[in-house]
Amino acid sequence: MKKIVSLILALTLLAAALFAFTSCGTQKSHKIAIPNDTTNEARALKLLEAQGIITLRSGLDTTATIRDIESNPYKIEFVEAAAETLPRILKDVGYAIINSNYAIDAGITPFVTEGTDVSYPNIIAVKDGNQTTDKTKALVAAVNSQAVKDYINNTYKGAIVCDLTSVGDGFDSTVDYDALAGTTIKIAASPTPHSDILEVAKTLLATKNITLQINEFNDYVVPNQVVESGEYDANYFQHIPYLNDFNEKNNTHIVSVLEVHHEPMGIYSDTYTSLDELKK
Repeated sequence: MKKIVSLILALTLLAAALFAFTSCGTQKSHKIAIPNDTTNEARALKLLEAQGIITLRSGLDTTATIRDIESNPYKIEFVEAAAETLPRILKDVGYAIINSNYAIDAGITPFVTEGTDVSYPNIIAVKDGNQTTDKTKALVAAVNSQAVKDYINNTYKGAIVCDLTSVGDGFDSTVDYDALAGTTIKIAASPTPHSDILEVAKTLLATKNITLQINEFNDYVVPNQVVESGEYDANYFQHIPYLNDFNEKNNTHIVSVLEVHHEPMGIYSDTYTSLDELKK
C-alpha cells in the first residue's frame, strides 16, 4: 500500500511540475543553428543582435562567439554547426542563420537578411608572392569582367551582390597570353555561386587557349591548404575576415587579389515566417 501511495504522490508531483513549467510566465526555449567558424558565427550573432534578440559584449568585431552573449532574454539554445550543413539541419531547429551561397544551393529563402554589408567580400585568393604572375593576372582579368558582372546581377538578382568595379573585357594587356597558351590554371571553389561564376571566366580564358580547371570543395579548410601547398594556383570561396583569421591560426600566407561579390547572411526557418515566435 505504501508503494502505491508513494507512486501516486510521485506522479502528482511530476504533473504539478509539468504544469508549472508550461504555465503562464514561463519562457520556452528555441533552437537557432549558426555557423561554427569564427567570423561567420560573429556575423550570425550580430544579425540577431540587430534584430533585438540578443546583446553582445561591446568592442567585438569578427570574433564574437556565443560565450560573448551578454543578454539572452528569449532563452535561445544555440546549435553551432559547419556552415555547409545548416540547410540540412534546418528541419531540426526553429531557425538557422545561413550564408546565402548554401541557401541558394538548397533552394530556400530568408525572411530577414543582414543587407548589403560589403565588409565581407568573397575573394579570389592566391599564395603571397604570386599576385603578379601572368596566371594570376589573367585569372583576375577574366573574373573582373563585364561578362561576370552581368552574370552575377542577372542570375542572382540581389541574393548575391556583385562587388566588381572598373570591369573590363576580360583580358589584361600586360599579360603574355601567347606564352600562357596551352597552360592550366587550377582554382579551388565552393559549388554555388563561386564555381558557377568561374564558368564565365573559364569561357573567356578558353579563347586564349588557357584552361581554367575548377575543382569544387564543400569545406572552408582544404581550399586554403591546397593554395598554400602550391597544388592550386588560386581559390574562390571565402571572405576577407575569414582569410585573415585562417592565416593567423594556421600560419598560412594567402592574400586577396580581387573582391568579387558578397553574400548577405539570412535567417531561415522551416516552421516560422518571422522572429515573433521567439518572443512568445
